[in-house]
Amino acid sequence: MHTVVVGTSGVTAQDVVAVARQGARVELDTGALDALAAARAVVDALAAKPEPVYGVSTGFGALATRHIGQDLRAQLQRNIVRSHAAGMGPRVEREVVRALMFLRLKTLASGHTGVRPEVAQTMADVLNAGITPVVHEFGSLGCSGDLAPLSHCALALMGEGDAEGPDGTLRPAGELLAAHGITPVELREKEGLALLNGTDGMLGMLVLALADLDRLYTCADITAALTLEALLGSKGVLAPELHAIRPHPGQAASAANMLRVLAGSGLTGHFQEDEAPRVQDAYSVRCAPQVAGAGRDTLAYARTVAERELAAAVDNPVVIWGEPGTESGGGRVESNGNFHGAPVAYVLDFLAIAAADLGSIAERRTDRLLDKNRSHGLPAFLADDPGVDSGLMIAQYTQAALVSEMKRLANPASVDSIPSSAMQEDHVSMGWSAARKLRTTVDNLTRIVAVELYAATRALELRTGPATGLTAAPASRAAIDALRAAGSQGAGPDRFLAPDLAAADAFVRSGALVSAVEPHTGPLV
Repeated sequence: MHTVVVGTSGVTAQDVVAVARQGARVELDTGALDALAAARAVVDALAAKPEPVYGVSTGFGALATRHIGQDLRAQLQRNIVRSHAAGMGPRVEREVVRALMFLRLKTLASGHTGVRPEVAQTMADVLNAGITPVVHEFGSLGCSGDLAPLSHCALALMGEGDAEGPDGTLRPAGELLAAHGITPVELREKEGLALLNGTDGMLGMLVLALADLDRLYTCADITAALTLEALLGSKGVLAPELHAIRPHPGQAASAANMLRVLAGSGLTGHFQEDEAPRVQDAYSVRCAPQVAGAGRDTLAYARTVAERELAAAVDNPVVIWGEPGTESGGGRVESNGNFHGAPVAYVLDFLAIAAADLGSIAERRTDRLLDKNRSHGLPAFLADDPGVDSGLMIAQYTQAALVSEMKRLANPASVDSIPSSAMQEDHVSMGWSAARKLRTTVDNLTRIVAVELYAATRALELRTGPATGLTAAPASRAAIDALRAAGSQGAGPDRFLAPDLAAADAFVRSGALVSAVEPHTGPLV
């Protein structure tokens, strides 16, 4: 287990994945601790003054007009956490909760939130102990940050609410903190607000989705190549010079991946003697690099947005300190709108659109493999004895159902806004909702690619061997062998199909497909 060190300048996407999925330990560096102390000094100086300061000595949102006396400020901070921990619905996944906690810690460490160093350290301790607060599906509008999800996490830092221990058992958070020697935090001025005012949930889900989609786009290039090969298609459309004259980088990358997979194939461009030569392959085969490539370019843009947000300090109000001549020990507290989730929400929706189209074209290729009128000599539905056997008929139904749901999920969440907080928060991003539907989209895309993989490998088995005298590319053969070794069986009479598809899904999801072909292709992108 490695350690991720958090400083004042943000974190990387790799850091987020390591903490969220791999349980990496978290440490605050000395620069972050110094910045936390300096910002806290500004808040303490302002808290001692009679003038009201938002987030320090006032109520919140539409209640910001009330000045809060010093005797009620600790209660104010506790109350905002308790009242805002109002989520409902199913529990959010452990990796998402760990990501959002780590990203909130990243902003705390920037030195712009005004919390004491011990508050940030407690959050790091909770992460390192493997304690995961219970966060619910519904409660965030993606403006003023992911308020309800972050509030449930802050509640656990106070020793309240429920959390999951490292053994997976659900217990009261106070018991789990005590079992790991962690003292609950006693919140002071601004600290409750600082713990729940950020885009950390939607950003965490964006970073995790980008990691998954990076793998899936490579897998989709592989499965598209296998389908092209099984359909005896032409690899001439993958020539680098064709993609150089339309210089979209994602398109060139996808075409290059496919060409590497097909190197050494005895099937591409081979037409049956009794069939009129094809001039062109169908769009779903011929335009695979264009569609996948556009998605890759969408990923690149989303990655740029994520990198900017990972370097950001998202809070309201923020502490600006170290400026000569300013009040309160060289600093000030300023309200702002940086918590608004629009930049993240837009790319979450954009990714869902691109992924839906990638799933759609993969399904069309699968359908072509199964249709004897369009598969150029393959048996109907890739069945062993068509009529007696149904082959992969219903596997394509499943794939089509997944595509249909992805199309519904591609409807953007970020165009919606329901005003809240007595019209103070009158335009919200719905970024959390965009992130939640993207997670479902990524899961569906994984299954769709797995079905195409299963169909294409079965088609290649039927197309090659001593009976035909045709051979698949070495990379294709490696993919078939690895998939079969993973428990997804090949061609033959009908059998219980769901386990084969589940094995193919796990094979794609784990990255094993890419690992199987790269010894023959070299590194794929």
